[in-house]
Amino acid sequence: MAALLLLSTLLLLPLLLLRLRLWPQLRWVAADVAFAVRAVRCKRALRASALAAAAADPEGPEGGCSLAWRLAQLARQRPTHTFLIHGARRFSYAEAERTSNRAARAFLRARGWRAGSGGGGAGRAGADERASLGAGDAAPAECGEDGATRGTAAAPLAPGATVALLLPSSPEFLWLWFGLAKAGLRTAFVPTALRRGPLLHCLRSCGARALVLAPGNHEQARGEGGFWLAAEPRSCAFLTLSEFLESLEPDLPALRALGLHLWAVGLETHVAGIHDVLAEVAAEVDEPVPGHLSAPGSMTDTCLYIFTSGTTGATVVLKSKFSAGQFWEDCQQHRVTVFQYIGELCRYLVNQPPNKAERSHKIRLAVGSGLRPDTWQRFVRRFGPLQVLETYGLTEGNVATFNYTGQLGAVGRASWLYKHLFPFSLIRYDVTSGEPVRDAQGHCVTTAPGEPGLLVAPVSLQSPFLGYAGGPELAQGKLLHDVFRPGDTFFNTGDLLVCDDQGFLRFHDRTGDTFRWKGENVATTEVAEVFEALDFIQEVNIYGVTVPGHEGRAGMAGLVLRPPHTLDLRQLYTHMCENLPPYAWPRFLRLQESLATTETFKQQKIRMASEGFDPSTLCDPLYILDQTENAYLPLTPARYSALLAGNLRI
Repeated sequence: MAALLLLSTLLLLPLLLLRLRLWPQLRWVAADVAFAVRAVRCKRALRASALAAAAADPEGPEGGCSLAWRLAQLARQRPTHTFLIHGARRFSYAEAERTSNRAARAFLRARGWRAGSGGGGAGRAGADERASLGAGDAAPAECGEDGATRGTAAAPLAPGATVALLLPSSPEFLWLWFGLAKAGLRTAFVPTALRRGPLLHCLRSCGARALVLAPGNHEQARGEGGFWLAAEPRSCAFLTLSEFLESLEPDLPALRALGLHLWAVGLETHVAGIHDVLAEVAAEVDEPVPGHLSAPGSMTDTCLYIFTSGTTGATVVLKSKFSAGQFWEDCQQHRVTVFQYIGELCRYLVNQPPNKAERSHKIRLAVGSGLRPDTWQRFVRRFGPLQVLETYGLTEGNVATFNYTGQLGAVGRASWLYKHLFPFSLIRYDVTSGEPVRDAQGHCVTTAPGEPGLLVAPVSLQSPFLGYAGGPELAQGKLLHDVFRPGDTFFNTGDLLVCDDQGFLRFHDRTGDTFRWKGENVATTEVAEVFEALDFIQEVNIYGVTVPGHEGRAGMAGLVLRPPHTLDLRQLYTHMCENLPPYAWPRFLRLQESLATTETFKQQKIRMASEGFDPSTLCDPLYILDQTENAYLPLTPARYSALLAGNLRI
């Protein structure tokens, strides 16, 4: 009887595996189990860190585990170990801790914190009056002998207020980031390429109550940029810096009521209303601030997983700007073993001429996202042996995948074990309507192997979606309800992925109003708003098109002219350069009589993207951005061929 039962099991097991689509995945079971074990160990280690943090500082932030706490712990454990290398400068963990403590104290003064009321040192000499400001007080304006106003002190920042950092890659970026966390303030990282309208939109969206500039950004922002002056979300205003300086004295009462915090890194000259943050940091003592003042942290803090070099005790090598020609020499000089990439970075490296250092490095692992299969092969063949760990994730999302097997072109695996630990699903998506496909009962439908599907993940206590800084309505737009059963809620990543019969996930396309180019997210609505400001443009449709040999999608603009105007390419180019960062510039223009729309009058971006930019197949006038000529030029068959051959830079 037992033998018969065993025989039946052996016969039925393959059928069951085929039914569950698990048979092709059996060869990867060992790798799946090994990764799951490591993931569980990582979670337990974070939980242990959180408990240790809570035990060490019972009055610390809720959740205990945070970047600020981890930095302080490492500074005690290995104070002399190098934390950061930037050019010729080196900083130990102890130096990083002390400098971030000074930064925290400087920002705490902007919160109106009393230096003697929370423990931790006397603070800056002669500043007791400012330090003792209460939550509703503001320091008076400083006036010179002529009675002119030299500047004002803003109302204290509220706990949890957002401070925008508009800084390039530098040690100061890290010190101020950690300092803000210790001071209980949120940080918004603003791309340094933003200017004018997009910059103001970014500051509005994140609800910034303060802004920290670098000198270059300060000069860039003086002309047209503006700064948030509001102390309350519903009482906001923007003024350009020049307007602020001119109108400071007559508007002083209103400015006091609104409040302003504006810092710059390394001001060369004194500017009224702008404070030198590095001077304020240097004037503070480096004693730790009370733990209960810092920003709350938890094991769902994405930074704990992204900023791994700083949380594991390793050394970070930071460059102000990426240089493909210098990359391997830097890796060799600093004995780099791991580096983080985006797809474009690897393509730049494989397109460089041969370099002696490219085979004598110590790199064992490259981690990142967006690496095309063809570039992946060339990269490993030329610079290996090394492991490539391709990943998929969103900063605000509650799902991530890891290609821990090294399968070429995959971003991760959808094994049963992985989905049990980190649940997600691929559901059918109608690219025409822009909505998930639902069955007769109103529920979403999962995809079959090889079929593109929308990646969604259930929202739960274990995998929460924390929303966006701009308000709850933005978060609601990313949620899907009643996906598989009434009442459930899923996070919509907005990305289409494909799962093959072996369980490997591959990125397929991005839906919605964004696309990725040069490693940056391009918002089609923001680009369209800039173009629509031109008087000769009536309608515009911005979308991304694939370009052979390039990562991501290049921007393309479908334009309808306003009669009786004609297309002014020079004015369009100048206006675009003044109002958009370079990565958001559309590389192609398509002049149309009318824009294609759906039955519900939505612009058809998917269809337009699929039509591409081949002048031999499109009848509409086409233009290409020639960066050597700094102008839009007609896209002729000759230029199209040069682009495909890699002889025309876009």
